[in-house]
This record gives sequence, structure tokens and C-alpha cells, in this order.
Amino acid sequence: MREIDDIDPVQAVRYNHWKERQTDKMNSTLSVEKQRNAFTMIELVLVIVVLGILSALAIPRMERDLRQEAADNILSAIRYTQHLALIDDKTDPFDTDWQKELWKISFSTSTVGNKAFFYTISSDSNHNGSVSEDETAIDPANGKYYFNTNGNPTINASESPNIFIGRKYGIKKMKFTGGCSDPHHIAFDHLGRPFNGIGGASNDFATYMKRDCTITLEFISDGIDPLTIIIKKETGYAYIKGEPDS
Repeated sequence: MREIDDIDPVQAVRYNHWKERQTDKMNSTLSVEKQRNAFTMIELVLVIVVLGILSALAIPRMERDLRQEAADNILSAIRYTQHLALIDDKTDPFDTDWQKELWKISFSTSTVGNKAFFYTISSDSNHNGSVSEDETAIDPANGKYYFNTNGNPTINASESPNIFIGRKYGIKKMKFTGGCSDPHHIAFDHLGRPFNGIGGASNDFATYMKRDCTITLEFISDGIDPLTIIIKKETGYAYIKGEPDS
């Protein structure tokens, strides 16, 4: 093995130059990698701008949209009533009062407290003209009954709070026109067709709804536009006026 003192000076110089070049290459590579792992000022500005736009779009939605919530609640309840009718055929040609058993959604005003609006979903199985808890549907959202006695502000543990639309959404007025002007209910048969006035029904289909039902809601807040829900005759299709796909 050669001694250090025996190394050729020329080779030593070449070696040192080679070592310096390798060091420069390594430093250059590390510098590039550091640059690739960092954000440029333009990229940071773009990220801040995008976050600002997203925040501007999201913040208004953090406030409750009572009009839309009321629409979703009522439309869901109407469609659920129709669904129950589709799977539970009440037709009985041997019973002249069979239409009284049709599944229906009824809108009422509380007889106590602040006169708030509420609804029930029921089938009058005993034909006595009144609704008891065991004749009402169960809210799939919470497993409780779509039932309350006269809109009593005290909600029992077995009753769904979703039925109290007056208090829940600040509804001050409900107007019913067309096929559901009186009484304020919509019933459905096993084909999904809407009926009205089934409390006095016989076996002649006289209570079949002949005009579209229009329900208009007005809110306590002046900043909320009135809401109109339409239930089509023949099909029973329910939607927000002006939004047929709602």
C-alpha cells in the first residue's frame, strides 16, 4: 500500500477537483429538492384566495334556512303518507266506508297555547272520525308517532317533535286552496291518487281530488318569502311551486 507522501501531486489535485465537483452537485441537488418541497409566494396567494372564496360561500349556509327546512319537512311527510298508502291497500268493495281508512296527512291548528300549526299522519281504522295514537304512523327519523292531541305544546315522549311546524319554523299562516281547501287533509289510495274529505266517504270514489291542492305558508319573519307547495291531482305528486324537481 502506498504511503500518503508517495501520492502524485497531479493526481492529488485532480482528486480534489473531482471531490469539489461532487460536493457542488450534491449541494445543487439538495437545493433543488428544498425548492420543490416549498411553496412559492404565488402558490400561497392562490391558496389564500381559494380559501376566501370557499368561506364566503359556506358562511351564509351556516344560518338556518327556515323556509327550506319547512319545505323539506312537509314534502317528506306528504310523500311518506303516499308511500304508506301504496303499500297498504285499504280498498274493500264490501265495506262502504273503506275510504275512511285511507292513509292521510291532516294539518291542524293547536287549540291551546300559541295556536301553532301541526300535522298528523293516520288511518282511521275504526271509522269513528277521530285519531288515536295507535292509528298514526311512526316517524322513521326518530321512531315516534306522528301524533298529538289538539297540538298540545307539551310533547309526550312517544310523539315526534317534527310535526310541530308552526313553532319549529315560525309559520304564522297556512292557506289551503284548490282540491284541499276544506277539510285540510290529503289522503291517498293504493295507487297513490289523492283524496279529500274522506270522513264522509262512501263507496263511490266521490272524494277523489279533482283539482290540484295548493298549500301556502307565511312566516313570522318578514325576511322569509312565502312558500307554496302543490299536490297534483291524479298523481299526488308534491313539489314546491316553481321548483317541479324539488
